[in-house]
Amino acid sequence: MRPTPAHKDLGGGVEQLQRWLPRRDGGRTRALVVRRQRGGAPSAAVLWVHGGGYAVGSPEMSVGTARRLVDATGCVVVLPDYRLSVVEPYPAALHDCYDALVWLRDHAAGLGARDDQLVVGGESAGGGLTAATCLLARERGDVAVAFQVPLYPMIDDRPTPSSTGSTAPVWSSATNDAGWDAYLGPLCGSASVPATAAPARAEDLRGLPPVLTFVGDAEPFHDEVVAWTERLREAGVRVESRVYPGCFHAFDLMAPRARVSRVATAFLVEGFTRWCAELSAPQPR
Repeated sequence: MRPTPAHKDLGGGVEQLQRWLPRRDGGRTRALVVRRQRGGAPSAAVLWVHGGGYAVGSPEMSVGTARRLVDATGCVVVLPDYRLSVVEPYPAALHDCYDALVWLRDHAAGLGARDDQLVVGGESAGGGLTAATCLLARERGDVAVAFQVPLYPMIDDRPTPSSTGSTAPVWSSATNDAGWDAYLGPLCGSASVPATAAPARAEDLRGLPPVLTFVGDAEPFHDEVVAWTERLREAGVRVESRVYPGCFHAFDLMAPRARVSRVATAFLVEGFTRWCAELSAPQPR
């Protein structure tokens, strides 16, 4: 892969910057920043986490999604290049994402965004890290998240009917098992897997940020996502979700021109735009 330039003009008045964010272990996390070149009124500050089964991928994968959100709302999107499980298992990726969220809280104003409108989102494993980051923020109480956007999130290491025996395209039972094995490391298969590793294990969902999500019904994550959103609603968390019939994992990214993908993308952008106009969460002082 060619090095990403420190500054890139994405066209249409949108730019991509590269930043290095501090980590709790003294290292640094590379991150991309996507924003309007000439900022208007401050809008949401978004941490968007790429997918890849916790094992592969880079923030460059999600620049297209970030661009759509910037075009729609003028938000600022930060995409962290978190440590992958093949380099270091849980909790390395979670720590990198949470540290990036703290950095975004502290630098939102300088980026042209609002610190009272932090949003966390991502696809697949990035959706799982979204849910885990929001769980950790609730536990620690030092960062307020206005809402979260975990798209078809990878949140349950335990088998479900849809994740068992699946041979679906893109992500199957075999790749799912391998992904969890690598991410959980020595915790895999034990009874002590924490909710911040597999968020579907969280027993108490009260007080979490509102959730905007969608999933296909022909993919391994269908059952865990549907069960999680139902439990969130029961816990009093605002949820807007859609299930798209016949759709495999990451269908919106794999076949973006398909009609159902355009419908799902419109649902995401419309919901994100509307929630940016409605929701905020002042930071604890």
